[in-house]
Amino acid sequence: MLQISSIAYNISGRPIFKDASASVNAGHKVGLVGSNGIGKSTLFRLILNPDLLDGGEIFVPPRWRVGVTSQEAPGGPESLVSVVLAADKERAALLAEEENCQQPERLAEIHARLTDIDAHAAPARAAQILAGLGFDEEAQQRPCSDYSGGWRMRVALAALLFTQPDLLLLDEPTNHLDLEAALWLEQYIRKYPGTILLISHDRGLLNRTVGEILHVEHLRLNAYQGNYDRFERVRRERMALQAKAREKQLAERERIQAFITRFRAKASKARQAQSRVKMLERMEPIAAVSQDSSSTFIFPTPDSLSSPLITMDDVAVGYDQTPILRKLNLRLDSDDRIALLGANGNGKSTLIKLLATELRAMDGLLQKSKKLKVGYFAQHQGDALDLNITALEQMKRLCPRDVEEKLRSHLAGFGFDATRAETKIGQLSGGEKARLLFAVISRDAPHILLLDEPTNHLDIDGRQALVQALNAYDGAVVLVSHDPHLIEATADRLWLVHGGRAQPFDGDMEDYRKFLTTQRRDEQRAKSAARRPEKDKSDSEILGGLSAADRQAQRRAAAEQRKALAPLKKEVERCEKAVERLSGQRAQLESKLQDPRLYEQDDQSRAIALQRELGELSERLESAEMAWMEALETYEQAQIATQEAA
Repeated sequence: MLQISSIAYNISGRPIFKDASASVNAGHKVGLVGSNGIGKSTLFRLILNPDLLDGGEIFVPPRWRVGVTSQEAPGGPESLVSVVLAADKERAALLAEEENCQQPERLAEIHARLTDIDAHAAPARAAQILAGLGFDEEAQQRPCSDYSGGWRMRVALAALLFTQPDLLLLDEPTNHLDLEAALWLEQYIRKYPGTILLISHDRGLLNRTVGEILHVEHLRLNAYQGNYDRFERVRRERMALQAKAREKQLAERERIQAFITRFRAKASKARQAQSRVKMLERMEPIAAVSQDSSSTFIFPTPDSLSSPLITMDDVAVGYDQTPILRKLNLRLDSDDRIALLGANGNGKSTLIKLLATELRAMDGLLQKSKKLKVGYFAQHQGDALDLNITALEQMKRLCPRDVEEKLRSHLAGFGFDATRAETKIGQLSGGEKARLLFAVISRDAPHILLLDEPTNHLDIDGRQALVQALNAYDGAVVLVSHDPHLIEATADRLWLVHGGRAQPFDGDMEDYRKFLTTQRRDEQRAKSAARRPEKDKSDSEILGGLSAADRQAQRRAAAEQRKALAPLKKEVERCEKAVERLSGQRAQLESKLQDPRLYEQDDQSRAIALQRELGELSERLESAEMAWMEALETYEQAQIATQEAA
């Protein structure tokens, strides 16, 4: 159990934690939430370095291995899979020692430990994690230096997951992921066997992965059972009760104070008045319920404009005369709320830039309404802000003809009161800079908001405020986001950007999750098929080529397929027995290799031969397991096909 007991911690005299306590049981998954800058990441640092505490203690079981998301992206000429494999330092050290070790007993110990940590399966496990985070087989062999910072941060996350620590500290793990990789990570976290403490502003991720919430508030850690939605509901109820209790207490204090004021001067009532003074002194004030008024978005109402706002006929768009997207036939109306789906690199941002006129069409016809005004929120747009001026001065530069009162009013709609409006941009938090960007892009009351990853720097309250603002906005919205909750709460249409095309996706986010699952399964089957020798066409392929008019032949083919079920079942059983046989052989080999007597001979050729045999046997076992899975899938599909034919 991770135990946090009455900790205190200050930064430059400012208290971050005071008498804060919490516990996390082994194997539990806990979400750590709170507003930006409240101390969530600081708590991770304190768990890793308890000596930094100003008071209290943090106890981590001595045998627990602790892993935390890296703030530095790996680089260099090593391949991605090599970087991930190297993260398991014990495995790497054992393999290096094995190459030069001459002591029989130590060699046996090394091999026994490599077997315990399943070292032979490590390359396959590393490849699986990298694939889930968006790197195909070819990409995994490329050097880290070939990738941008965001992609290399994915490699850092893959390396952390590969080490499988007992306590996994995840700080905003979806920040550098697209929606597809974020959905994969969600499944990974749910199945993770260890203990997880997760900082995230993605309420969907918290709802589907954790069973407890730790809320950082008022220098304390408050524990709630259940997912994020339940935490929010319970906390809201507590705040309502607190507000009522405070009102009741204030009324009681006023009544007591009135008695004291009225009767303090009268000798007959002096004793009662004095007792009530002491009663007031003993009465612990109930704190007022604080609300975060900074989490505010109010988009101005655009002028009326008839639909369609934008139409595309066979449009192509790309860079340097190389099209990324082709044959775009899309229409955008004034009431559309559209989310773009698709893995990174497929062209979502390219399509957004086309709509924002950042890119021109290479081919085809793109038409826009003449009076159309567009608000474009880009991923790296914050880099263009002048950090040495205030938010108000930024707005004056962009709108020199507008009076200051109007600009202040507009900034107030995004949480900037008089003080924050006159604070230098360099001193604003990431969330405040994001809200300033929303104020900037909406200054002209645009008819369309184009939002490319708008929630990267917003906390949960900020994201929910954005959801409410978008739902209240009268214009059209096109967004790219890795936050499924934002998409589900604001978009009513989905466009899938994939394979050089962008087309409407028929379904909701749950359908898209199923689509991704099916797509990954099909890709895995294709890889398996590529590894096998080419086979003759199956009966089902022959059946698929028959003429639809030849009903008699179809019925005969269906009957043959029913007869084929028996041998398919036998094939499944045969493959299963092969897996069992090879597993037994591998266990025997591992037992031999763990015997120190094997290494006592001067001639080490026998040990080397057995190690080589174990490697070959492991490959055969992996192929047998794959064949078993494929045989089982073929049998199940044949059963379904037989039922449909009947």
